[in-house]
Amino acid sequence: MFLFLTVVQAIVAAALVGVILMQRSEGGGLGIGGSPSGMLSARGAADFLTRSTKWLAVLYVVLSIALAAVAVLGIVTSGLAYWGHLRIIRHVTPVAAMSPAFMIPVFGVTWGYLFLGEPLSPGILSGGLLILVATALVTGFNPLRRSPIATPAP
Repeated sequence: MFLFLTVVQAIVAAALVGVILMQRSEGGGLGIGGSPSGMLSARGAADFLTRSTKWLAVLYVVLSIALAAVAVLGIVTSGLAYWGHLRIIRHVTPVAAMSPAFMIPVFGVTWGYLFLGEPLSPGILSGGLLILVATALVTGFNPLRRSPIATPAP
């Protein structure tokens, strides 16, 4: 997506430069006008080139904003998630650090049910329960295990 938007923006930029160079100016651009007897008069050509310049500039700005949004989504969100994952691995075992990946299907089904109105079948519910139990077993979570009672130091 980023590459596609970059290519489209390069094409729009080249078209914008071409349209600007075709306009008559004091700097003596390419000076394409028209004859009064032709299909496109000098005034009509100037209006067309002015409107083309405006819309190409708007498209260029919109593409710039879209590219910035894609970059932020790719760099900031993924980068922060990767950084956080590496910080978690420092404090827990790799298996426990990997356990959030097990929860992706559960959250996907939950969001689909809440926001899209997708139905929940008994198979989906039992699959979600199986994922939760498997994640608890892999991470070593045991709610029945009693933690040792701390004795005060003398």
